[in-house]
Amino acid sequence: MSSAERIVEDRAPEGAVRPSRLRQLAAASVGNAVEWYDWYAYSFLAVYFAEQVFPKSAGNSLVPLLSSFAVFAVGFFMRPVGGLLMGAVADRRGRRTALTLTILLMGGGSLLVALTPTYATTGVLAPVVLVVARLVQGLSVGGEFAASTTFLVESAGPGRRGLFSSFQYVSTSIGQLLASGTAALLATLLTERQMGQWGWRVAFLIGALLSLLGLWIRRGAQETLPQALNSVRAGETLPQALNSVRAGETPIEQRAAERPGLFEALRRHPRQSLLICGITVGGTIAYYTWTTYLPTYAQVNAGFDKGESLTVGTLSLIFFALLQPLGGMLSDRIGRKPLLLGFSLGFAVLAVPLLHLVTDAFFSLLLVQCAGMVLLTGYTAIAAAVNAEMFPARVRAAGIGFPYSLTVALFGGTAPYVGTWFKQAGHADLFPWYVAALCLVSFVVYLTLPETSRQKLEK
Repeated sequence: MSSAERIVEDRAPEGAVRPSRLRQLAAASVGNAVEWYDWYAYSFLAVYFAEQVFPKSAGNSLVPLLSSFAVFAVGFFMRPVGGLLMGAVADRRGRRTALTLTILLMGGGSLLVALTPTYATTGVLAPVVLVVARLVQGLSVGGEFAASTTFLVESAGPGRRGLFSSFQYVSTSIGQLLASGTAALLATLLTERQMGQWGWRVAFLIGALLSLLGLWIRRGAQETLPQALNSVRAGETLPQALNSVRAGETPIEQRAAERPGLFEALRRHPRQSLLICGITVGGTIAYYTWTTYLPTYAQVNAGFDKGESLTVGTLSLIFFALLQPLGGMLSDRIGRKPLLLGFSLGFAVLAVPLLHLVTDAFFSLLLVQCAGMVLLTGYTAIAAAVNAEMFPARVRAAGIGFPYSLTVALFGGTAPYVGTWFKQAGHADLFPWYVAALCLVSFVVYLTLPETSRQKLEK
């Protein structure tokens, strides 16, 4: 065997033993669930720690909550940076390397939140520490989507990209379930005063420990083929690469150094980058409204009980997680566009009446949340596949990560803040129209998309 062949073989372990698809799925999903537990614990517990970390404003009890959601949004604005940097790591050094870095960052950020001092003790240092922790977590979660999306879709078998794609949000939902379930359990076992004083910290300490578990599981993941052959030119098969070397073309050792630039995806694929933004805008506002902000929306606008809102969120997330594989499999049969169009048009028409149905009754919130999640599945079950099918492997992670995370930061991460701000300004009825308008924008974008479910994934 020549030295060139040995180098290629080292970079393509699948050539000897192809990794189990189930094992790949588990490596991505379990780590992703842990990541999102850490991320969403903040949202579910904000109502408890807001007054511990932020000062009150005279005569306005919403100020601490509004401040905590502002920090939630600040974390989202690190996501584009994470999507770009961790996406570049995934495209240059491999998906597994990026996935390892993201879960380490998330665990560290969760530990820092747990150790955040109170405003009464340290003054302005308290919100500063919280902001730093959320910036670290934002960097992590932005990179997580870029790396895990490409890893999942590249690991899928023929005609199964939609199904594998759906596990992005299956695992995300499991992470949310763990976060909401932990918050609900703590709220049940502890008094509201205990939750506000120290109970919320327990959830973040658990998140830091779970990150170590996720790190251990991801160590068993194997690189997906396009990235494992990092030294092979885009579009070449392994035999073609070896033939090129024998013919005297660029040695594979040099090709390994020809890695994509940080902004190569934006420069070479500007249309696809803009399409990612249009695809995402409606999905992200609907997703964060229905899965993250709706319990708080019910509390603030309808006087819904805090503990019961967490219970409703837990039940609806179980329902949502079960729907995802069904949506993914359906898209592999009938295509991606019908599901995307159904999701966006459904929310454009129904977001306002659904949110107006929210009252302080348990089943009203459960019905509204589950109804929205049926529509939402048309986007979430296939978002990873749709995004990955738009870019070649060379720049896939960074190409997805930056525009997706930027759009999520602008519209998804700000959803709780915007909704609370509308309420504070006395215009709570405008928020449902805001959601509907953004979903209508995505509907127009979806009409222009080609159907990619039958196309081969570009190498």
